[in-house]
Amino acid sequence: MRCIILAAGKGKRLQSEEFQIPKALRLLNGKPLLSYVLESISGFIEDRDIVIVVGFMGEKIIELYKDKGRYNFVWQKEQLGTGHAVMMAEDYFEENCNLILMGDMPFIKESTLREFLTFHDKNKNDLSILTVSGSEDSSFGRIVRDKSGKIEKIVEVKDASEQVKKIKELNTGVMVMNRAVLDLLDLLKTNNAQKEYYLTDLIGLSKEKGYKVDGYCSQDEMQFFGINTLNDLKIAQNYLLHKF
Repeated sequence: MRCIILAAGKGKRLQSEEFQIPKALRLLNGKPLLSYVLESISGFIEDRDIVIVVGFMGEKIIELYKDKGRYNFVWQKEQLGTGHAVMMAEDYFEENCNLILMGDMPFIKESTLREFLTFHDKNKNDLSILTVSGSEDSSFGRIVRDKSGKIEKIVEVKDASEQVKKIKELNTGVMVMNRAVLDLLDLLKTNNAQKEYYLTDLIGLSKEKGYKVDGYCSQDEMQFFGINTLNDLKIAQNYLLHKF
């Protein structure tokens, strides 16, 4: 198994340039956001199987973690989307199981990830998406299913119609896929509102190839709370204070 953690984000709304620190290293309760993510997988993924994609001030991430584990680091020099970020880790793709995580989600649980991976393996999926039941005002992409209940596509909020925005099954960004699916990354296009390579477009491409795509839905939206703004940091801090 490989785990690819996307930690190249600048975190403009976190005032990264003012604080001179990349998004993944912003502190939550005195600990970098990325450390929470690494801890969530430390019980079942070896350090040598973890690939951290760095970008803005990535040298600071490498410096902090180079002596804490045998992690692999790859650079995303340009911020061209999640699909592009995963492309940067191509040399590390594993044949059957590649787990994709976000470096700014500190509350994701090991137990949830284990359940998700078991779901993927048990159902012999080529691509599995970890979804969550959430609220209509979420900034997460919406899971669009067909009449039979199978995942048809994921629509990012900026590309979604008002009707699609009402969908309450959300994309967390966490996925697991085999090498055959990852080989489709070269087919991604930037014909979207962000002009970026969306990792979520692998769903449509996979279905065209006849690959098996499915989603595992969690009911705990807070596990997938991403830190994007200074207010998010305050919310996360309050959550930790009341959690224990």
